[in-house]
Amino acid sequence: MKKLLLFAIVISIISCKQKEKLTAQQIIDKAIEVSGGELYTTSEISFDFRKIKYMLSYVSNRKQLKRIFKKDGAIVKDVLAANKLQRFVNDSLIQVPDSMAVKYVNSVNSVHYFVYLPYGLNDGAVKKKLLGEVIIKEKPYYKIKVTFAKEGGGVDYDDTYIYWFNKETFKPDYLAYEYHVGKGGIRFREAYNERFVEGIRFVDYYNLKPKSNTISILDIDELYSNGNLELLSKIELENVQVNKEISQF
Repeated sequence: MKKLLLFAIVISIISCKQKEKLTAQQIIDKAIEVSGGELYTTSEISFDFRKIKYMLSYVSNRKQLKRIFKKDGAIVKDVLAANKLQRFVNDSLIQVPDSMAVKYVNSVNSVHYFVYLPYGLNDGAVKKKLLGEVIIKEKPYYKIKVTFAKEGGGVDYDDTYIYWFNKETFKPDYLAYEYHVGKGGIRFREAYNERFVEGIRFVDYYNLKPKSNTISILDIDELYSNGNLELLSKIELENVQVNKEISQF
């Protein structure tokens, strides 16, 4: 009788653990929720990055991404909406060659994308795969691979990303990506200086790279744990502001 009772308890525990197993989609949903959730879509955000001001705003319920900077004594403003870019120099709209417009669009999108992570990982072109669970600095993480469909995936749709979500907090403490622009390469980012501004999570990053580009991005967490990555730069945000009451800039 005792053996049967013990067997039933073991089966019950195993069954509960199986029920608790999360999918990549569920993990990302939880990560977005704890990092800001719906606030990403109902707030205006501005921040400074490397002496350039970036802004997320809404006009007629349509999202706009902006960056504003000085160049040759003039104020340059790039406005991106529906993947269409307009450039203003001292408030005058100028014509931008298609080849340059693509570069500007990619540059504006890239900065905003990283700042709002994990928001964006539920975009239609995103494909997610749970690779398993790993230990980094004595903490357990869900390891998820993210790729993009060609349609809707942007210029760099063939890039590959890996995210490590803390199993307890569901926050993405680490990410890595393999890019193909220029000579290509792999980068690994460690989040630090976490802060919440009006309910939205923002972090800075240590930007690291492997000593060799011959390694697989799937193994880069092992290199990090073994101290085999080099610090390339720091990704630091300044003057982060969030306005929950949406208006037009």
